Formats: sequence, C-alpha cells, structure tokens
Amino acid sequence: MMMRYPNGSKKRVSRANTAPASSADKYSNRGMTLEEDLNAANIYYLSRNIASIHKKPTPVQIVNVDYPKRSAAVIKEAYFKQASTTDYNGVYKGYHVDFEAKETRNKTSFPLSNIHAHQIAHMEQVIYQRGLSFIIIRFAPLEETYLMESEYIIEYWNNQERGGRKSIPYQTVKDKAYMIPFHFQARLDYLKAVDMVLEKLEEN
Repeated sequence: MMMRYPNGSKKRVSRANTAPASSADKYSNRGMTLEEDLNAANIYYLSRNIASIHKKPTPVQIVNVDYPKRSAAVIKEAYFKQASTTDYNGVYKGYHVDFEAKETRNKTSFPLSNIHAHQIAHMEQVIYQRGLSFIIIRFAPLEETYLMESEYIIEYWNNQERGGRKSIPYQTVKDKAYMIPFHFQARLDYLKAVDMVLEKLEEN
C-alpha cells in the first residue's frame, strides 16, 4: 500500500513480516520497536487499572481502493491528512499525560531533527495547562531507553533556533532524564519514571 505524508513524500508500506511474535520471542528479543514496547505497557496498565494511556490515531485519507472481490477491499494508496501532535496521551493518577516516542540509531546524541515545531508548540501548551509532557527516547544501538521531560527538549530546541547545536548530547540525556529498565511483565515500565517526575513536582 502506498502512503502519502503531509510533506508530499510517498512511502510503500509492506504487508510482509506483520505476524505477531510469540511471548517468548518478545522477552528474549530486545529488537522490538519502541512503539511495540509502549503499546504493550499501556495494555498492561489498562488491564490492571493503573493508567489509561493510548496511542493517538492519525487521520488517513484513502484515495485508491481495489475491490478484487465483493467481500474484500484492498487499500492501494492513502495519505495522512494532517501532521500529528505527539504520539500518546491519557490519564495517570489524575494527571494528563502527553508524550512523544522516538528511537535513534545515534549513539552519542539525540538529533533534534526527530522533533517538529508543531510538536514543540503542543508540548508548551500541555505544560502551560499543568499536564505531564515528556519524550521517551530510545538509543537503539545501546538498548537504552530514557524519559526526558519536555522542558529540556524545548530548551535545546530554542537554543538551536538561536544557532546552537542541533542535537542533545547522550551524556545530557543520561544526566537529566530517567532511565527506563526492561521488566518481564511490562517490558518498558515507563510509569516508574513518571512517578519520579511526580515526586520531583511534589518536592517543589
């Protein structure tokens, strides 16, 4: 299927390799995507009434459909109607939770090119309304995942706009963010890091 992005670029979406992995594979293979890990964690949280957090659907406009049979329709081409804000939102302990999830193959920094201006504006709005806004960053080659509060992302973004560096150093992420370890039940139990953010807010 051909997908069109808001900037006009095209990408063919393969239907291959979409079979779900077994539970044993999920735990032994840390090559799962960040999105898969977060979705699994959110299912775990919801099933135990811990939190209600979901991935935001992106509106899609279908432009070409094939009907090989009356009972089946195959989407041949579609495009995203608008740019998204952030990936996930929901409620946890009475707080509105809103965050973006990003993976990078870079070992030494997190490129700010992974973030867009409209997402920065959205983060600022969430913070203004006293919601919890952050980014979950995975350094894929290092198999390390961090929760970084949006304030730091916004600060680096603004510095970039004034001619500063175009990435956040890995060491800064390690120093300022909260590392999210892997677990057996919720492989990526990121709410443990959110709890530490809440503890800091209560202290202030």
